[in-house]
Amino acid sequence: MRAGRLVSVIMILQRRGRATAAQLADELEVSPRTILRDIEELSGAGVPVYAVRGPGGGFELLEGFDRQVSDPNTWTPVNRRRGPARRGTIRISAQGRQLAAVLRVLQPLRVRRSVVADAAGWHQATFRFATLGAAASDVLSLSPHVEVLEPPALRGEVAERLRAAAALYPR
Repeated sequence: MRAGRLVSVIMILQRRGRATAAQLADELEVSPRTILRDIEELSGAGVPVYAVRGPGGGFELLEGFDRQVSDPNTWTPVNRRRGPARRGTIRISAQGRQLAAVLRVLQPLRVRRSVVADAAGWHQATFRFATLGAAASDVLSLSPHVEVLEPPALRGEVAERLRAAAALYPR
């Protein structure tokens, strides 16, 4: 039964701390691929499970996860509430639009047709984002093909990250 197996995975990770997909599969008598699907399902349900790569790696629960599971009948998934999606406004080059599509960042990217492109061929566009940190990372993955116009907090976050990176490379 899948629900019981999901609870068992949580209980094993709480008890052991870290376990590989193969170890979990052996203990639960399923395939490692089934464990990977279960881990994905738990993560989607709000259980803070993550992968550690490399030798000695495996899956573990986020430190501080104190949800005690003792009975599969009492377990309920964590209710994750996302904050309201916010909008960002950017200037983006044609190459930046292509990169955004390939990298799947700043999606959905809505190019404003009502605003005429400037002499360099840059357009204004909007996109939705949940957190400033994730949006700043996405913007930086497209630099120098994008400029943040709004909101000021995102513009400031991108600027701060660029200053920190520039400090690592003094002339």
